[in-house]
Order: sequence, then structure tokens, then C-alpha cells
Amino acid sequence: MNLFAEIRHLIIATLEQMVAQDALPATLNFDPITAEPPRDPAHGDMATNAAMVLAKPAGLKPRDIAEALAAQLQNDPRITSAEVAGPGFINLRLAPSVWQNVARQVLSQGTDFGRAILGAGQRVNVEYVSANPTGPLHVGHTRGAVFGDALASLLDFAGYDVTREYYINDGGAQVDVLARSVYLRYLEANGKEVAFPDGTYPGDYLIPLGQALSKMYGDKLVDQPESEWLDDIREFASDAMMNLIREDLASLGVEMDVFYSEKSLYGTGQIEAAIASLEAKGLIYEGVLEPPKGKKPEDWEPREQTLFKSTKHGDDVDRPVKKSDGSWTYFAPDIAYHYDKVSRDFDMLIDVFGADHGGYVKRMKAAVSALSDGHVPLDIKLTQLVKLYKNGEPFKMSKRAGTFVTLRDVVDQVGPDVTRFVMLTRKNDAMLDFDFDKVLEQSRENPVFYVQYAHARVASILRKAQEAGVKVADATLRDADLTKLDHDAELGLLRKLAEWPRLVETAARSNEPHRVAFYLYELASDFHSLYHLGRSEDGLRALQEGDAATSQAKIALSRAVAIVIAAGLGILGVTPAQEMR
Repeated sequence: MNLFAEIRHLIIATLEQMVAQDALPATLNFDPITAEPPRDPAHGDMATNAAMVLAKPAGLKPRDIAEALAAQLQNDPRITSAEVAGPGFINLRLAPSVWQNVARQVLSQGTDFGRAILGAGQRVNVEYVSANPTGPLHVGHTRGAVFGDALASLLDFAGYDVTREYYINDGGAQVDVLARSVYLRYLEANGKEVAFPDGTYPGDYLIPLGQALSKMYGDKLVDQPESEWLDDIREFASDAMMNLIREDLASLGVEMDVFYSEKSLYGTGQIEAAIASLEAKGLIYEGVLEPPKGKKPEDWEPREQTLFKSTKHGDDVDRPVKKSDGSWTYFAPDIAYHYDKVSRDFDMLIDVFGADHGGYVKRMKAAVSALSDGHVPLDIKLTQLVKLYKNGEPFKMSKRAGTFVTLRDVVDQVGPDVTRFVMLTRKNDAMLDFDFDKVLEQSRENPVFYVQYAHARVASILRKAQEAGVKVADATLRDADLTKLDHDAELGLLRKLAEWPRLVETAARSNEPHRVAFYLYELASDFHSLYHLGRSEDGLRALQEGDAATSQAKIALSRAVAIVIAAGLGILGVTPAQEMR
């Protein structure tokens, strides 16, 4: 039940009646009309812009439309007042029974309350993490993994058919570097002294691979030319790294539907087919790019290349897809990969990239627009850097990784639930400070604790009620006399619960799962405030001694809060706490 959508439907139905009464012209477009919380809660429960957006096309004054509309809206039993404000906004106040029914709806639907049909089954591909298979995932990948996974869950909750996908970057030179690094560990396992040149991977995580190769080959590959071992070790090492990455993701609770190998695009005609598709549309040509803007590099010289006319689809400059020596650029396989996505009949594509890929956004959007003839939208979300702190100091790099803090370092320190929630306490494109001490604090300033404590506090209320002999099954609470929830603080909490379905749709439309984390913190805050009021006002306590009916009404509200928190945490991939330790 989306109460805001319900009231919007009432507003539009009333306007249609006004059209039938010749009070409004019949050609009006009602799509821009909204029903949403007012900026100032003192102004009412909801506000609508109906008169403002209809005035000009209707050829009438906004206030004239607003006053006529407000008068008719007040005939509905759900509306206790409809007041015209300013140039023509209408502020609405709803009957307490409307808000009380929200708790009944939550208890009836459980964690499906707020589940939307916005997506209407549209097929969405969410690609995230997609790290090079050259080592364990680092903390930057952690943020992308959490964001992408929560976004996929949010879209699923909003009614989309979601595919979670990982693009394995195993077709480039970095996999050869991995193979050479593993070979050095192999030599080391065979008693050789080795040094790791710049650009290789010195992390301890490759030691077991070198040892495994020594068991497989003995000293057979020692002192052999690269041509004798590179291909085999490359495959062995990349497979081992992908197993490590899968384990890292599993420790965070992330499961992919598809792992797509970049290597599978080479030698199979798929890159050629994608470029041919663009060529057939007149978007591939031979040309020379302008020199880079600003200071021209000393080694720059004009070279004829095969170019994609990406400026025809919103890019700043055309992009090379084949080098002057005839080899593909790094952009060509990415085009082919997205060509494959388009060919799989997805209705929408979402890529989650690290902040260092910001310059890649326009060209990739141009490619998908061209490949799909503008029919498949691509949204690219950039996740900003994470700064780690412990004991007030920057958290140092992992010896195991060699050069960075790993995903597993973070999960081992604070657990997957805390890791996931904290990674969503900022918008994806904002820098995030992750303080290992603060994220474990038991205080209001720690949103993870504050939200989990609200859920655990409700669980405690239910346990105490059962010990007191009060029946608290959801089916029983659903049928409680909720008219007893008439205090301003209780009605305010019910209003916050009513925002959940709208919040789900808003977050899904903008692909912003952090909105869920923000909402849960606000809901928890309202609940804790009501709980503390009960310490000074006996009538607000969840358990009313000797009054089972009132107790059940109060507990119904608390239980509804816990259900919505559980639903929100489910989207974030966090397990709700039953008790705090």
C-alpha cells in the first residue's frame, strides 16, 4: 500500500470529476501532479501541486483551481482538512484512522509491505565489482560490491527482474603480469631467490599458488623461457584468483548470477560483430583525432585510426576502437561486451564503476545508445573512495595483499553486516570515512547500531509481552484496536512507516540504495524517541499492565516498525539483530 499514491489517485479522480462538471477543460495532462510530504510537517500530512501545474494549460488562476479542488477533496472521509496555501498549493491532513491502518497493512503483508510493481518485470542487468582477477578484492571493491548488491536487491523489491553480473577482466596485459608474478613465487618455492620488479604483484597471497605449481611441476619450469609456461600459468593463476574473489564476495554475502569473461570475446568474432553493427549504422570511420586538450604530450603524433563516431550519441569526442597497428583498443571489447548485454534483451543496463572510471562514462553510454538505437538506457554509478581509520590513524595496508587493504581485512574486523550498512551511509559518489572504532560504537552516532538496536528492542518487547501472557502473534496484533494509537508521537511514527513504499519507489527510480539506509535511521530515531517518552508517560509504554487490548495496540506499532526495518535491512543485505551484545 503506497498511501501517497493512493491520495494522488484520489486527487486525480477528483479532478476528473471537475472535468466532467465542466469546471476544467478535458485536455489536461495529470501526469505532473504529485502528492508528497510537505517541506514543513506543520503544514499538514501531504501537499499537492495540482493547481499549480494545471493553471496555465487550463487558462485559470491557480488559487481558483485549488479552492475548488480543496472543497471537493474534503468530502472524502480520509481527508480531515484541505487548505490552500501560497499561490495555490494544497495542504492535506488525513484522519488518524488512515495512519492507524498503515500498521495493520504492515502486519498483514509482513516484509512484503512496500514491495512495488514499479519495475513491472522489466529485465535489468546490474554489473558490479568486475575487478581484474589479479588478487584479492580491496576496500574500494568492497564499496562497489555492497552498493551494486544493494541496488540489485532494491530493484528486485521494486518489481524488476534483476541479473547480477561480474565482468572478469581477464583479456588484458594485467593477467600476463599476474602469471609472471606467480612464476616468481614458483621459483621461490623451488628454492630460488627472487625480486619483484615494479609493476608485478608482490603480495603474500600468491605464495600458495607458487607452492601449488611446485607440487604440480616440480622444477620442470625453472629457468624455462616464458613461452614455455606463460599460457598455462596465466590460466591457472586467473582461475585461482577468481576462486579467491568468489570467496571474498561470499564473505560479504554477495552472490552473482553471471560471471562473464572478457577473454571469451577474443577470437570468437564477437568484437568484430559489435564493431560491424556500429559500422552498418555509419558510426565507424578511419580518421585522425585532435591532440589532447591542454599541454600536448611530447610523444604525440597524428595517426590514422579506426574511430567510433561517439559524438553522435552524446560523447565529447570520437573514440578509437582499433589502433594504427591493427590491434583493438581497450574500448573495443567493452563495446562488444555491452553489445552482448543488449543482445540478451535487457530493458535497462546499470554499470557500477570506481571513481577512477569517471572519464569512461560518456563513451560507454554513447556505445550502448548506438548499439541499441537508443532503446536500452545505461546508467553508470561511480563509487567514490573509502578512507579507513583505526585508533584515530589511517589504517595501514595489508601485508598479505602487498599494496592495499583487502575486503577480507574489513570483514574480519567488523563483520559483513556492519561493513555493508556503513558502506551505504553515504551517497555512492561521496567520499566515505570508515572508522573501525566508530562503526562498532553503541551510540546514536553510529547508524548501524542505532537501527539494529531498534529491531532488537522490539524483539525484547515481544519477549516481555509473552512472559506477561500477552498474545503477540502478527495475526493477533493485526486485529488489535489500533484507534488506541492516538498520541502525536504514535501518529508521527505511523506517518514515517507510511513513507516506506514511496521511499522504495523513489530510491529505485534514482538507483540510490543509500536512501534506504537513511530512511531506516530516521525510522529507528522516531521509534527510540517514542520508547523513551514511554518512560515519562505511562500511557505510551508498550506494555500496559492489566490492559491486554491496549498493550496489543502499542506492541502492534512496535512490531510494524521492526517489520519495516527487517525489510529495509534485507535490501541492504544485513541480518536484523534480535538482541544487542
